[in-house]
Amino acid sequence: MPGQNIAYIRVSTLEQNTARQLDGMEFDRTFTDKASAKDTKRPALRECLDFIRDGDTLHIHSIDRLCRNLRDCQDLLDTLTAKGVTVRFHRENLTFSGQDDSMSKLMLQMMGAFAEFERNLLRERQAEGIAKAKTVGKYKGRKRALSQAQIREIRSRLAEGEKKAALAVEYGVSRQTLYAALKR
Repeated sequence: MPGQNIAYIRVSTLEQNTARQLDGMEFDRTFTDKASAKDTKRPALRECLDFIRDGDTLHIHSIDRLCRNLRDCQDLLDTLTAKGVTVRFHRENLTFSGQDDSMSKLMLQMMGAFAEFERNLLRERQAEGIAKAKTVGKYKGRKRALSQAQIREIRSRLAEGEKKAALAVEYGVSRQTLYAALKR
């Protein structure tokens, strides 16, 4: 029995559209993440890796949709090809099956290195922009989830015996956020 054609699609934010990736193609199953590729801890990617089997082909629009650093790229490809999965990157027209030639490996390493380089440049430009905005007083950082008045109220209620978990739910924050606010 021939394997399935599986698609993995990723965009960085909830607002971005996935329509341009693998447009017009039919797949047996599609996994879609709306998360950064800074690491491989993405729910749909994890689900895809658990689902995909020997003989399947994983279709991905481009290398940067799968990963943003060379190590992750190579690790993911090694994991997939070891399972007997063929991986096809459509934009770069590269296919990996575990029986790859030296030129394909070189192209992957170069493309992965460029993706990693691009991510590092983006972070550097972002840090420079934030530093410049701070010097002119235009960057104040992200607004805190809990105001000082709310933190005082929470401390008072904790002293009366209320549970932190219940207060976190009531104030609409995670327990970790509540704990961090109480430490300040």
